[in-house]
Amino acid sequence: MSPPNITKLLDIMDALRTPDTGCPWDLEQSFKSIVPYTLEEAYEVAESIEKDDMLGLKSELGDLLFQVVFYARLAQEQQLFDFADVVEAINEKMIRLHPHVFGDQKTALSNEEIEGQWERIKASETADDQTSSTNQPTSILDGVPINLPALSRAIKLQNKAARVGFDWPSLAPVFDKMREEIGELERELVDQEQPLDIDRIEDEFGDVLFVIANVGRHLKLDPEQALRRANNKFTNRFQVIEELLQRAGKTLQNSSLEEMEQFWQVAKKREKN
Repeated sequence: MSPPNITKLLDIMDALRTPDTGCPWDLEQSFKSIVPYTLEEAYEVAESIEKDDMLGLKSELGDLLFQVVFYARLAQEQQLFDFADVVEAINEKMIRLHPHVFGDQKTALSNEEIEGQWERIKASETADDQTSSTNQPTSILDGVPINLPALSRAIKLQNKAARVGFDWPSLAPVFDKMREEIGELERELVDQEQPLDIDRIEDEFGDVLFVIANVGRHLKLDPEQALRRANNKFTNRFQVIEELLQRAGKTLQNSSLEEMEQFWQVAKKREKN
């Protein structure tokens, strides 16, 4: 029996998807068509948290929950599973991944030990699932979703490899590798003749981003969050440039780079103050 509020939400979804009387837009949607909206809602949750906007967070979490209900409804219509099955699956999974909390022998573990335990349990389950369906060898990197944001996926791939010893022991060699990859990108740009081979340049640039993500991993920083922070910082500073230019009776179009750089430095000083 679902709680009343959840039951009401499921009833709303049922009404939206009812042929003839439902919403034409909702009736046209499929698993694939609503994926972009799910990703958008997830990012809006993150944005509310970064802004410390708890009222906004409540609303965005509701939007994200609606996406889960939508997928469950689509699956129910195809007789695959329903919302109750989704809830039951996550209940079972959380209990299974937390034997130190729900098991017979409760043991105090560090965060690192807990993460290692999760990976061992998930890897074992993945191997069992794949062995039951195929005799092909599996990779420890299996299970990292290919549709994750690229920086987040890089971290997950690196973490999985690190847990079997494929990792630098300290940060210093990671910085060495970063300088090496930047050097290779520079040489690619210098050595190539016009027109540039964009495919090769993209390959080298990707290597630079991958190793920068690895720097973040060794520092225990989320590169996605760090880049969002940098994006916000750039936005705030650039808006100061626009504000100061407007006060001076100028526009971006009729201002020099030197003038904009001067106001950029003013914006940086404002942040420090």
